[in-house]
Amino acid sequence: MPKFAANLSFLFKEYPLLDRFAEAKMAGFKAVEVLFPYAEPASEIAKRMADLDLKMVLINVPPPNYTGGERGFAAVPGLEERFKRDFKRALRYADFLRADHMHIMAGKAKGTMALETYKRNLAWAAQEAPHKSLTIEPINTGDMPGYFLDDFDLAVEVLDAVAESNLGLQFDAYHAQTITGDAMAAWERYAPYVQHIQIAGAPERHEPVKGLIDYPAFFRAVDESGYSGWVSAEYMPKKRTEEGLEWFRKANTQAKG
Repeated sequence: MPKFAANLSFLFKEYPLLDRFAEAKMAGFKAVEVLFPYAEPASEIAKRMADLDLKMVLINVPPPNYTGGERGFAAVPGLEERFKRDFKRALRYADFLRADHMHIMAGKAKGTMALETYKRNLAWAAQEAPHKSLTIEPINTGDMPGYFLDDFDLAVEVLDAVAESNLGLQFDAYHAQTITGDAMAAWERYAPYVQHIQIAGAPERHEPVKGLIDYPAFFRAVDESGYSGWVSAEYMPKKRTEEGLEWFRKANTQAKG
């Protein structure tokens, strides 16, 4: 059974962000991820995690623009200097929190110039942070219209072109199901590129239980692949987070058994 992390940008939203760490720990999670933690001091987050013995798995790049605008522009021509500046800021944050991964968001763009910009920015980032695992994630255009990286084959094309060992695929099973229509087949095809996994039910992005994805089979496939990283729960709870964690408690019981 894979080891599970809690995405605190989605789970335990009944509480302020800094209180969600304790809630995740009480629920049995040993690791967390926060997509955009930048509104809180890194020192305060680090203290919470140290006190609770929690691991930070992932944060997103770039920090959000609080005056509005897009949460990502790695593929947007003309914003290369902004990308570099904000990547460096996010890297300092990720290093302070000892985050395993940094997810680099592509932003909204299309065309050949966007593709070349994306490749150059990713190559620069991989070389700027050789000690850090960097990920790119295909996101379905229903959830994020106009997003550049909306296809797994495109992601592989980019990864092969950049060819940096610390740059890999972030495989979100919900997005894989929505984009390809078959998350299991997508896993079998793209698993060699995967550095991080996220899960949610499909089609409604709730708990990873009933729906279009056979998660028991998916978890077995992940185990059989030799993947040893974290699998992050990034879903929208139907009710209170604690009420929908039976899937997690069952998985923990099976892992101990």
